[in-house]
Formats: sequence, C-alpha cells, structure tokens
Amino acid sequence: LNLSGTQGGLVVVVADDPGGISSTNEEDSRIFAKIGDLPLLEPATFQEAKDMTRWAFSLSEDLGLPVMIRSVTRVSHARGNVRLDALPRPQTKARFDISRPRLAFPPLPSHKALHQKLERAGTLVATSPYNSYRGPEKPELLLVTSGSGWMYSLEAVMNLGALDRVGLLKLSTTWPLPAALVLKHLKQAETILFVEEVDPFLENNVKELFAQHCMDVGLKRFCGKADGTMPSAGEISPEIVTSALQGLLKISYRPRPEEYAKRAHEAAAELVPARALGFCAGCPHRATYWAVKTALALDGREGIVLGDIGCYSLGMSPSGFSQMKTVHAMGSGAGLAGGFGQLERFGLSQPVLAVCGDSTFYHAAMPALVNARYNGSSFLLLLLDNSATAMTGFQPHPGTGRTATGKEAPVLDLKLICESLGAKVQVADPFDLAATREAMLKFLEDREGVKVLILKRECALVRSKKQKKLFQVEVNQERCLGETCGCNRLCTRVFKCPGLYWDRATGKAGIDEAICTGCGVCAEICPASAIRKEVA
Repeated sequence: LNLSGTQGGLVVVVADDPGGISSTNEEDSRIFAKIGDLPLLEPATFQEAKDMTRWAFSLSEDLGLPVMIRSVTRVSHARGNVRLDALPRPQTKARFDISRPRLAFPPLPSHKALHQKLERAGTLVATSPYNSYRGPEKPELLLVTSGSGWMYSLEAVMNLGALDRVGLLKLSTTWPLPAALVLKHLKQAETILFVEEVDPFLENNVKELFAQHCMDVGLKRFCGKADGTMPSAGEISPEIVTSALQGLLKISYRPRPEEYAKRAHEAAAELVPARALGFCAGCPHRATYWAVKTALALDGREGIVLGDIGCYSLGMSPSGFSQMKTVHAMGSGAGLAGGFGQLERFGLSQPVLAVCGDSTFYHAAMPALVNARYNGSSFLLLLLDNSATAMTGFQPHPGTGRTATGKEAPVLDLKLICESLGAKVQVADPFDLAATREAMLKFLEDREGVKVLILKRECALVRSKKQKKLFQVEVNQERCLGETCGCNRLCTRVFKCPGLYWDRATGKAGIDEAICTGCGVCAEICPASAIRKEVA
C-alpha cells in the first residue's frame, strides 16, 4: 500500500504493550513505519488519541499514504472527559477509479514517488500543533520524549522541582521527525535524555539527525537506553524517569521513606491474597483442560499441547493445569501442530494436540488446517467453541450470527468447515467430562490424519448476563473429607474454580453463591462425591 498509495484516508492503529501486561511480547511496532516510509503519530493523552486520529485521516488523504498511530497500554486504557467535535460529513461517494489502477508496478517509479511523499510528510509535520516544548530557552538538560513518556517525564520534572533546569521536548510526530524543531532544541542543551517505550526508536532517529548536522549543533551527551540510563525493556514510570534525572542533575530526592514500600507491600499481602491469572468461574475452558490433563495421563505418552492467543492461553498457567506448552501468534498452535505432526518418521512418539478458540479458528487457523491436511500431518485440534471473542471484548465473528454493526449474519458452521477440509470431526460438551475425555482418548489412539474435537459450550460471561444457572451446587459438609482428602483439597487447590472456597473455620470446601455460575463441573471431579448439583 505504501507504493501503490491510497485514494481515501487509511489510518492503521497499533496498540503496543510495554511490559507484556497482556501479551506474550512487548514488541515496538514503530519500526514498521520507518521501514515502510509511512508517517507515524504517537498520542500522549486520551484527548490527543482522538484529535490525532482525525488529523491522521487528513494526512492520509493529503499524502495518499496510510498513516500509522502508535498507542501503548496506558494510553489505550486511560479514562477521562474527551472533547468531541462535529463529525465530518463525507462529500464523495465510494468509487474505484479504474482509469488509475492502484499498482506498485513498475516498482522503481513508485519507490521514488514514495520518498517524495515522505519528504512532503516531513513538511506537514513540521508545523504540527501536537509537537511542543516546555522549559527554559537554554536548559541544562533536554528531555526528548513521545507518547506515554510525556506524562511520566512532566511528573518527574515537577516532582524534582526542576522545571527551570530541564527542557521538555514532546514529539508526537515521530516519523518523519520534525527536523528543524529537533535541531533547534538540540543546539540549546549539552545533555539530552530520551524517554520512550519500548525500543530506542526516537533515540536512534534523533542521533541519526544529529550525525547529519553535528558540525552545526556541536558536541552533545546522549543518554537513554543505549548507555543504560533508561531501562532497555519493560514499562517506564515517573519513578524511573525521576531516578534517571536525579543521576544526571545530581539532585537528592526521596519521595517517601525507604521502608514505606516494603511495609505497604507487607500490609497489602495480609489483606489481598496472592492470586494468579485464572479462568472465570464456570468457564468451559477449565473443564476442557481438566479433560486434557486426565486424557493425557491415561494415554501415558506425554502428549504435547500447542496453543496460541486467546482466553485459552491460560492453559499454560495453573488455572489450565499447565497443559499448554507453546503460546505464540493467533493460529500458531494449529500451524506448529502441522509440523510436529509429521515428526513420527524422526522418532517422535508423543501425540500432538493443538488448541484454538472459535474466533481464532475463523481468523487464522483454517489455513493451518488446510496445510496439515494437504501435507499429511497427524494431530488433534481441540476447537474451543464458546461462541464469543471473550478475551478482547466480545467482538462478533462468523460464528455469532451478528456483524460488527449488529446486523444479522449467517453462522458459518465449524463442524461443516472442518469436515469439508477432510478432517475427522466430533462435537462434545466440555462440561461432560467423561464423554470429553473418552472422545480425546479415541482421537489420540488414531494416529492417521487431522482430527478435530469441537468442544462447544457458551462463554460463562455470556451465560451470566442471561442470569441463568445450569445447576444449583452445594457441598455436603458431612461427606467433604477436608484436610484428609486424598487429593489434598482437589477442588480448591487443584481445580481452582473461583466459585469454590476453603472455609478455615470448618476445614471444609464451600460454594461462593455470589460467584458460582452453576456449571456443575466441580461435582464431577470431587473424589468423595461431596459436591452435589441439582438442575436450577
């Protein structure tokens, strides 16, 4: 698209996750804008996120290029009152001009035109109101920042009382850089500190600009990720920026007594129990992984479970009984299984299983299934159909019967799709642990071709909105073995459903009625049959 160009506005929004708070990595996507010669904008606040999106569309239409907006977790999750303007009304109708095909061929003229567009983008961003400077005319230290780093930096400088010593250069157009603005402020300070998340993208680009103009700008001391002044991984914070500034400015500052954090942590630990990430109460995925755990134990060949991104990623955690051994991009579980499933001729005797959700299947797993079938791979795909894209906010998908605008849509049947690809398919209810386990064992014994076990059960959060419990569940206190349970509190310690709790006063398990969704699976796993369920 960068070479062929665009007619209408096209804005690509990417939300990076510094620290990997809810991701398997903390990738910095900004480099793709530079590789593709695309304008890159970085909002620092929720208001800028809205305002710069509108400006990004104007830039895109003006340049005939996609424009990239890079947010990060803290900006994306920020809340506040956002000032809205009148929505622009489209002045044109959708039409493809067939007299001007959007082709990047031959590539050489298109590449030259792209460079010209980027040069023009540099002219446009030079006057952007979203770039700003705050501080003395000739600061002792120039702090160059972008995105979330702006608020952290401002807070740190204010806490240190150093507004008269530090200049804050906030860059919201980070590619191409507003060269004249950057050079103007580089000339005024001897020491430059870069504050950004995650990679030294801004730092490296400013250094490149400096190298081209070093004779005019003069000798400078650059501090940031490259020299270790700022951490090279993870989120930044006001405390991290404060620490860096203290060292550079020789300021003594202690926001709180040294023992405060330790004592606060100890006090909180007494009130808030340590709690790992876990499935919701009544989540069908917990039942699925319990069945996987027991089926693989009965099979006895140390089966390999490969997964990817979704609620079911928790299969790698204690909540999923640590069954999942790989977690990569959406659809990668089935893709990896397609490769692992061809290693029998190299001596691999372990059965191969892949896990993916219904939304992931539609999005990215079908090509992997086609490839596995075509190349004669052998593995079992566990397709967890909870009729929802639960992890990211219940966006509709081809199996929900609704489009993103709420219109009715045809449901694309998972079973028919898998059968059309030549897979052996069976559907089971994960809440029926015995039937699910037996279906898994049957497929594990079958060492030929691609097998798909669709585990169909509605997401617990969707079901809870309907305020309907499947079962009324209770613990028979007389039958509960308590501490003498042969499995050492199997229900609360191992199964770990949030709807179960351990009553220290009685030494027995109990049901938290406020949390329990009435799935009844705990009644299936209790070795003493102390947990009873009745149809609600």
